Amino acid sequence: MSAWAVTAGHVREDGTVADPGGRAMPHEDRFDERSTRLVLDSVCRRVGLDGSGAELMRLGENALYRLTGASVVVRIARSMDYWADAVKEVKVSRWLIHRQFPAAEIVNISQPIEVAGHPVTFWRYIDGRDGVEKDGRALGVLLKGFHRLPPPDGFKLPVEDALGRVAARIDRAPVPPSDRSFLSDLYGQLAAEVARLRFPLPPGPTHGDAHVSNLMFKDGEPLLIDFERVSWGHPEWDLAVTATEYRSGGWWTNEEYGEFVDGYGFDVTDWAGFDVLRRTHEIKMTTWIMQRAGDSASFAAEYERRMRTIRGGSGGDWHPY
Repeated sequence: MSAWAVTAGHVREDGTVADPGGRAMPHEDRFDERSTRLVLDSVCRRVGLDGSGAELMRLGENALYRLTGASVVVRIARSMDYWADAVKEVKVSRWLIHRQFPAAEIVNISQPIEVAGHPVTFWRYIDGRDGVEKDGRALGVLLKGFHRLPPPDGFKLPVEDALGRVAARIDRAPVPPSDRSFLSDLYGQLAAEVARLRFPLPPGPTHGDAHVSNLMFKDGEPLLIDFERVSWGHPEWDLAVTATEYRSGGWWTNEEYGEFVDGYGFDVTDWAGFDVLRRTHEIKMTTWIMQRAGDSASFAAEYERRMRTIRGGSGGDWHPY
């Protein structure tokens, strides 16, 4: 753990943590805007940045805040279960920048930083636009270059684990026991099927969450962001993200998906093993949304919509989050 790694204050009997300003910081089981803003305030004080008025950009697996007084994005992970991923993200960013690959850049401080059970990292803000569905060709071209990179020097990428977080999500999500049982059985079935696959493309670095929203555009040029799931494995997993959004989610038109395929030069849906990858991505995408099924009616409805597809209903009407 780096010299910047600190735990704010002390743990109280009720599970909260007192920060130096005397406020109660929530236990790591809570992960909402209120709890993450307390973490943000604490960590910003430690590195000499102003966290007041920070803009919440996204709250999901991580909380992303843009600091209004600096060109910095603060990324707060859900729990210390993600510490190794945060360490890896920092290394991957520095590796890609060294390779002159277009990618998000880490702020040059010793990090990640631990605050109240949350790994925190600091990133250079990219003053540009997010990726959208019609950027499929750009995503395909960028992934092709990424997959062909040689292994990094100085550290080893973990072996790809496509189902890595699914079991834990199933165990703790606020869903009916019947859904939990169904998803647990499906998880075991898919794990066995994945182990039997023989992939046609050569192995290389994989992004692990290679959807178009993990592109940013600066001065018209695409950059890759979000390195939490970067591994060494099979490129087909990355290609199957967009293919699943196309086939199961209905988020891409035939023309838009064709642009993605043209950009990369390989259509993973033509491979006999794609159905296993598609069903694996469906359960990943569904268990991600079900973590927030109790947050609002819209999250609950989307969870039910995706479950109907997984149980054998028709797809094509998923809502992206």
